[in-house]
Amino acid sequence: MKLYLSSYHLGPRANIFGQMFTNKKVGLISNALDFSTDKERVEESTQKDIVDLISLGLHPERLELRDYFHAQDQLEHTIAEFGGIWVRGGNSFILRRAMAYSGLDIILQKLRTSNFVYGGFSAGICVVAPTLKGLEFVDDPLVIPEGYQPEIVWEGLDFVPYALVPHYQSNHPESELIEKSVQYYVEHHLPYVTLKDGEDILEEIH
Repeated sequence: MKLYLSSYHLGPRANIFGQMFTNKKVGLISNALDFSTDKERVEESTQKDIVDLISLGLHPERLELRDYFHAQDQLEHTIAEFGGIWVRGGNSFILRRAMAYSGLDIILQKLRTSNFVYGGFSAGICVVAPTLKGLEFVDDPLVIPEGYQPEIVWEGLDFVPYALVPHYQSNHPESELIEKSVQYYVEHHLPYVTLKDGEDILEEIH
């Protein structure tokens, strides 16, 4: 699997992300924003990502994980049509729950040895770490949108052996809170990588 992990939106190396795909169809996942009541703002930012993905020569299609809660087989069939996914930011704990309820986390593990592309930013990259511990200083794990359960999923996808810290020392509303996450990782001797907005990581895993 190929990983494109950006701090904020597609970032300056977006064309590299576009070139990772052989199958240009990409699923756009916005479930990290399921907590938001400002649907108009969510729609505007989602449309921006759609336009940006199209500009890369990709064919984005919304992938609503809530449509697949407790329907992993159906999601697996849908995912097979895509060359990869783009996972937007928001609340990491809500996103991780959505991945667990839909079985996307299990499906992605099956795709580790394929050419499937996992791209994302902010919460979309935080969930690829071994654990979500330390993110509770930035994202509220107790926010429960309709259709979600209160139990917190602390385990990450474990695609990389370190925590990812987006918006580090950046002009972003969460940058100050992110410092608390860094402090947590330092105090608990956990490996982490900071990303300023405009920075990204390219990885290939098996």
